[in-house]
Amino acid sequence: MSSIRPLRVAIVGAGPAGIYAADILSKTDLDVSIDLFERLPAPFGLVRYGVAPDHPRIKQIIVALHRVLSRGDIRLLANVDYGVDLKLDDLRQYYDAVIFSTGSIRDAALAIEGIDLPGSYGAADFVSWYDGHPDVPRTWPLEAQQVAVLGAGNVALDVARVLAKHADDLLPTEIPQNVYDALKASPVTDVHVFARRGPAQAKFSPLELRELGHVPDVDVIVYPEDFEFDEGSMAAVSSSNQTKQVVKTLTDWTLKDPSENTASRRLHLHFLHAPAEVLGDGKVEALRTERTQLNGDGTVSGTGEFHEWPVQAVYRAVGYFGSPLPEIPFDELKGVIPNREGRVLDIDGDHLAGVYATGWIKRGPVGLIGHTKSDASETVRHLVEDVTGAGDGGDVANADLEAGRTAPLGDPDAIVEFLTERGVGHVEWSGWELLDAYERTLGEPHGRERVKVVSREDMIRVARGEALVD
Repeated sequence: MSSIRPLRVAIVGAGPAGIYAADILSKTDLDVSIDLFERLPAPFGLVRYGVAPDHPRIKQIIVALHRVLSRGDIRLLANVDYGVDLKLDDLRQYYDAVIFSTGSIRDAALAIEGIDLPGSYGAADFVSWYDGHPDVPRTWPLEAQQVAVLGAGNVALDVARVLAKHADDLLPTEIPQNVYDALKASPVTDVHVFARRGPAQAKFSPLELRELGHVPDVDVIVYPEDFEFDEGSMAAVSSSNQTKQVVKTLTDWTLKDPSENTASRRLHLHFLHAPAEVLGDGKVEALRTERTQLNGDGTVSGTGEFHEWPVQAVYRAVGYFGSPLPEIPFDELKGVIPNREGRVLDIDGDHLAGVYATGWIKRGPVGLIGHTKSDASETVRHLVEDVTGAGDGGDVANADLEAGRTAPLGDPDAIVEFLTERGVGHVEWSGWELLDAYERTLGEPHGRERVKVVSREDMIRVARGEALVD
C-alpha cells in the first residue's frame, strides 16, 4: 500500500460552482482529499441568498448540492473568511492546490448622473435583504409609491415582483419575518421596469415572465409603442425558442384590454428606454430615460427624445460584479480573476502555480447551472493535468498519480488545528445539519418548509448545538 498521502485541495466558496468542482474532482482517478471553505455559516451561496423566496423550484438545486455534501467525502469548513481568517500563504501550507469559486455578489456600476442619490439602490443588496443574508441590515426603506427597476434580466423581474407583490402572498415562502413586516407596510402602487433594448433582446426566462402575469392583485402593463423588431430581433426570435416564448408572452399582453387593469398595484414593462439620469434634490424624485431605437442588428442607439418618470426609488439590476481577493490577481474591468480556462494568471500572464478559479469569479456573472458545471469540469481537468502530467487532464491512467504533493502540512487535521489556534469557530457539515433542522422546525407551525435564521451569531450557536434564548 502506498505511503503517499492524498492530494489536498481547498475550494474557497461553497456555492454551486464550488460544490460542483468538489464533486467532479472527487470522481477523478486521483486520491484526493477536499476541503470546501465558506465565508458564511451556511453553504449554498447564491442559491440560498440570491434567489427570490417565491421561486422554490429554482431552490431545488439545493437538494442536489445537499446530496453531494452529505456523502461525507468532501469536508465543509464554513464560517471561515478567506483574507481575514486565513490567506493564500496559509492555504499553501495545508493544500497542494486551491480553487477559488467566490462568485460575484456586488452590483455592477451604472454610470449615470444621480445614481448615488438616497433612494437609489443596488439590486444585489435588496436581494440579500429579502433573502435574509446575515451580513446585511435587517431593515430596508420601503417608502416609495412609484419605483423604477433598471434592467432586463431575471434579477430585475425578481426585484420588481417582490416589490409589487402583496406581502401576504409571500407568507408560504422562506421570507424572514422582518422582510414580511417591511413589505406589508410598503405603500408601493407602481413598479416600472426599464429595458434599453427591445422585447426580443430581453434576458427574461419564459417561465419567470409568464409567472409575472399570475401575481394576485398586480396588473402587468406593457406599451405597444415599445414593441419594435428589427432584422436582428427577428433573427433572435427565429433562432431561439426561449426568445420566441418571451416575445409571445409580451406581445400577448399588448392585446389586453386596458379596462381589465383593475388591480391595486401595477407592474409596468418599458422597452427601448435607456436610463439617462436619476433626478432629485437630496433624494430620488424622478428617473429620466432616453428613447432608443434598434439599429438593425439588435443593438440600439439614442434618439435624443427624453422622458421623465416620477419615482421615489430606483433599483439597478444591471448585473453582478466580482470582488477582489487578497493576494489573488483581479481584473478590475471585468470583475473576475484573470485566468486561462481556470488556471489563474499572474501579472505576466503566467499560471500562478497551484491556483485555479471556477464559476462567476472565473467567467463573469453569466450562464446557468449547466455553464457552472462545464466551468468546473474545465478547471478540474486542468488541475488534474497539472498535478499528474496527464496530457488531456481527464485520462490519468498513465499519469503520475502520486505527483503534485507540495504542501508541507498535508494532514487533514492540521488545518483544523490552525483555525482553532486562530480562534476561528468553523462550522462543519454536521453543524449545518443542525441549523437546517432548526430552520425547518421554525417553519412547521406556519406550514412553511423553513424560516431562515438571519443572525450570524444565532446561526453559529445553532450549528454548535446551543439553544437560542428569545
